[in-house]
Amino acid sequence: MLVVDVVENGSWAFARGRDGDHVAVPAGQFIVRHTGPPWRFAVKAHTNTTTKLVLPVAHLGPLIHRRPVLGSADSAEMRLLMGHARMIDDCLDDLSPAGARAARNALLELALGVLTQQVDGNEPQLAPALVQAAKDLVRGRLSDPELSPRMLARELNISVRTLHRAFAATDESVTAHIRHQRLEQARLALTGPVARPGVSELARFWQFADTSHFVRAFKKQYGQTPAQYARSQDAPLP
Repeated sequence: MLVVDVVENGSWAFARGRDGDHVAVPAGQFIVRHTGPPWRFAVKAHTNTTTKLVLPVAHLGPLIHRRPVLGSADSAEMRLLMGHARMIDDCLDDLSPAGARAARNALLELALGVLTQQVDGNEPQLAPALVQAAKDLVRGRLSDPELSPRMLARELNISVRTLHRAFAATDESVTAHIRHQRLEQARLALTGPVARPGVSELARFWQFADTSHFVRAFKKQYGQTPAQYARSQDAPLP
């Protein structure tokens, strides 16, 4: 079997055999390794967040030639792999046998992309992983004025066309997803008990073209203007 370890903080030190490989993996890096012969590892203090995947060696083992492969956990290929793995973990119990096989095949294709540093964005089975990875990026960059389909495609190392094609199987476009997520964050800001931001402040922070545009988009999504919604939060409980 192959094991993928992603170190999120601290560091791990791996060793195999008395005169074998000795590898340090700091935070933000991953290592792909064969499980045998056995590896020893030491964990630096305060390392408490790692992610581990176990993959079949028959499909991927020859690519690493019994040597560990290291790389950045922030690479486009690794983000796609981990996004797909999280998605499988969330819905595995609900997958049919055919769905589980498709998810497994896509996982192996993405792992292959990590090892060869490229992903075939035109492969239909990878569309859900592309969407998940894009959504993960959106979540962390909602206030970034540069956030756009073009930026997401660049970060994921795919074409804008491929990104749009992946989202075509969902119920919203890339641009619509970004707008909906920004509106939801604005709505949550209006539910606070004190110090609620003003409408113009929200429009500016969440990168809407102007206040009028923000108000129209908010009303279309929630059926009320931001001011009306804020006032409704002050209504006494029944």
